[in-house]
Amino acid sequence: MQEILRYFPDLTPLQIEQFQALEALYKDWNAKINVISRKDIDELYVRHVLHSLGIAKVQAFVPGTQVMDVGTGGGFPGIPLAILFPETQFYLIDVIQKKIKVVQAVADALGLKNLKAEQLRAENARGDFDFIVSRAVTNMPDFVQWVKGKTKKANKHDLPNGILYLKGGDLSEELADFPKATEYLLSDFFQEEFFETKKVVHVPLKYKP
Repeated sequence: MQEILRYFPDLTPLQIEQFQALEALYKDWNAKINVISRKDIDELYVRHVLHSLGIAKVQAFVPGTQVMDVGTGGGFPGIPLAILFPETQFYLIDVIQKKIKVVQAVADALGLKNLKAEQLRAENARGDFDFIVSRAVTNMPDFVQWVKGKTKKANKHDLPNGILYLKGGDLSEELADFPKATEYLLSDFFQEEFFETKKVVHVPLKYKP
């Protein structure tokens, strides 16, 4: 939790309370349903919460923003971002029902009113979003195919509407077909060793009527 406060010192008392509650909630659920790897649960705040919040360092969301989290798993990056941006609407989807059950339970326990969770494939999701976020669920060409045509026409952020993708390593081959993609190194924002190879990738997506 100290890491969260170190990099996000302006949290409200409610946000601090919500972030603090994550550890007990996820340890409890992980004992029933393995949503986070056993070795990672003890590193929850760095490897999951802070990693998710790396997106916020690249692009903060203005009030009224709509964000879809594809392949959210146990709720990452969607739940930490929903805590940080209470005036942004988040739509978390995953194909695995038991993971969505955990997401909904955690959201309910935290009192998050700006989050909807649903078992759904990305291709079948309805609606238009400012940004589509995810944590390395597949390669970028396939991911773009899943979500193309789901972005809003009007931009209201510094970055154009599109994908904000958490991934690591050498992405040059994967991004070869996306000349407008930009890689942001999380090591520029966070000092922990875990982030040395981690990135946020922004890929603008054209609005398609």
